[in-house]
Amino acid sequence: MDEESKQTVLEQLGGLTGLVSSTLPVVVFVPVNSRFGLAVGIWSALAIALGVLVWRLWRHNPIQPAISGFFGVGICAFIAYRTGDAKGYFLFGIYTSLLYGAVFLVSIVARWPLVGVAWGYLNGKGTQWRGHRRSVHSYDIATFAWALVFGARYLVQSELYDADQTGWLAVARIGMGWPLTGIALLVTVWAVRRADRALDEESESTADQARKS
Repeated sequence: MDEESKQTVLEQLGGLTGLVSSTLPVVVFVPVNSRFGLAVGIWSALAIALGVLVWRLWRHNPIQPAISGFFGVGICAFIAYRTGDAKGYFLFGIYTSLLYGAVFLVSIVARWPLVGVAWGYLNGKGTQWRGHRRSVHSYDIATFAWALVFGARYLVQSELYDADQTGWLAVARIGMGWPLTGIALLVTVWAVRRADRALDEESESTADQARKS
């Protein structure tokens, strides 16, 4: 996996600035809610998310992550408004973590690990990797790493939600956000390199046999 490939994967998450700026609405929402009430907290989070979107537009950065982030904040804010409780802001993220974790696990059981599917699409090699046990095993490991990340987020944050620990929910959202994403990305980089190496070795072996014959 070369530097351009790494950048492509990171760009899907909005780059480093996108990962960091995605935490800003939460950082603002909790203290503002505590000081001025739920309505002001909701509007502040929405304003920050909109500000991030405008900033990325102004800098001509990819805006898809910011658009997704804005709509995500909007859903979180709507749930908080409907429940009338600040902790409702975190409910959407808790259950999406459960859903994502389950999807990653199911993809491993089905022998279509999502990391392999995604990387095959990005590098234009399609499903060629599925014919190589080492490649499939590598992508299983990377996919399981993502499943662990989402599973840990769900377990920790759902416990804090049930305990009405809104402040600690914000801490958990940030602490289990881009830092854990970074760890999962490292595992993904290792897996992709290992899987690509297996495919290259297979191609070289096939080419050698063809020349000898």
